[in-house]
Amino acid sequence: MAIFVDTSAIYALLADDDSSHAAAAATFSVLGESEELVTHGYVVSEAAALVQRRLGPEALRTLLSEVLKILDVEMVDRATHDAAVASLLASVDRRISFVDWTSFVFMRARGIMDALAYDRDFAAQGFRLGPGANTKTDPAIST
Repeated sequence: MAIFVDTSAIYALLADDDSSHAAAAATFSVLGESEELVTHGYVVSEAAALVQRRLGPEALRTLLSEVLKILDVEMVDRATHDAAVASLLASVDRRISFVDWTSFVFMRARGIMDALAYDRDFAAQGFRLGPGANTKTDPAIST
């Protein structure tokens, strides 16, 4: 079974002071051995920018050289991109980012219902949040 990995989970894994760090570390450890952890290129881009800005170059190196090894990273195709753009433009919720809309479209197209995410928008869109998930605002758009 595939589990989608969101920026919020990647950030929580790498940020020792994040309130979800312990849960993320434990969850990645367990799921990384037994489940297919999948994400897309836009999440990697968003996570890399967030980690570089907030946590610095060492954490960025860890993301790019270690964390990505346990993830199946798929590139976003044109149809997914276009559907995410349409969803974003049709949405009245300004809090949901373009990357999150892309994730929702990506997951639905692949029949993925489980997300390793610490972002309440995934639950609001009908996805099941992974073990240890509390719901908070996406760290990519909160300051």
